[in-house]
Amino acid sequence: MVQRRCPAIRQHHNQLFPILANMAKLIFGCGYLGLRVARLWKAAGEEVYAATRSSGRAEQLAAEGLRPVVADVTDENWRGEGLPPKLDTALFAVGYDRAAGLPIHSVYAGGLANVLTQLPAKTERVIYISSTGVYGDVAGERVDEDTPCRPTRDGGKASLAAEQLLQASPFTQRSIILRLAGIYGPGRIPRSADLLAGRPIDAPAAGWLNLIHVEDAARIVLLAAERAPLPSLYVVSDGQPVIRGYYYRELARLLGAPPPTFGSPAAESPAAQRAGSDKRIDPARLFSTLSPQLMFPSYREGLAAIVAAV
Repeated sequence: MVQRRCPAIRQHHNQLFPILANMAKLIFGCGYLGLRVARLWKAAGEEVYAATRSSGRAEQLAAEGLRPVVADVTDENWRGEGLPPKLDTALFAVGYDRAAGLPIHSVYAGGLANVLTQLPAKTERVIYISSTGVYGDVAGERVDEDTPCRPTRDGGKASLAAEQLLQASPFTQRSIILRLAGIYGPGRIPRSADLLAGRPIDAPAAGWLNLIHVEDAARIVLLAAERAPLPSLYVVSDGQPVIRGYYYRELARLLGAPPPTFGSPAAESPAAQRAGSDKRIDPARLFSTLSPQLMFPSYREGLAAIVAAV
């Protein structure tokens, strides 16, 4: 059964950080996760700035009641035009757009480096959305915040480089790093079309998946902005790792599709690299410190809600 929503965000914010109330929030990367965070902050009465590369996207963000800032964080000539003079929280949730033709390191580490040089010096909190890809493959073992990072994929290497930049910056004592497991949610349940068509999944049935529903991830960002001690590092998942085969069997059942079949991905392909990253995320620190009450405590509830809404 889906658990109840988190308590009123605004009430917590005012109780815990009364002198910061009414200061601005700033989001770099108002995409799948960032836009949901922006909407939650806006609904709580916060003034929210949203940075985007596109003037067209800026108009869409303005229609949401946000304050758009047109900025390309990968442009070393950007000098912070349009940023508010005072901030309590800056969130860097920039995703990687392969179509942009830039190396992922330039987007994650380079982009964050540019942002850190332009933020108001008294910004109270800087939250970086990282990835559990920083751990690499640990042969199915459990990992937490203290597990050594040995990334093997470019995304994990770039995320770790960005973390290290933040920790070496003047904002190190005001930093929060959230290493997110795989984000899923409406419009983001891969392989649905393959299952419905009876095509094999190009990954082994064995191996662990670690997930967090996008709505829960957004609420965890808000909790971190309100409650997390500084500095902080958390791995973020629902705490219910699932074997890949079980996940796809449940998705097939919900879709009314044939039972899934599995094949071997092409060597060196992104699918092969993902399949080779086998671990179980342990978010005990997150749950003991921030006490998130998940709307979707496992993939079962999350998938059921997504499929039912289609």
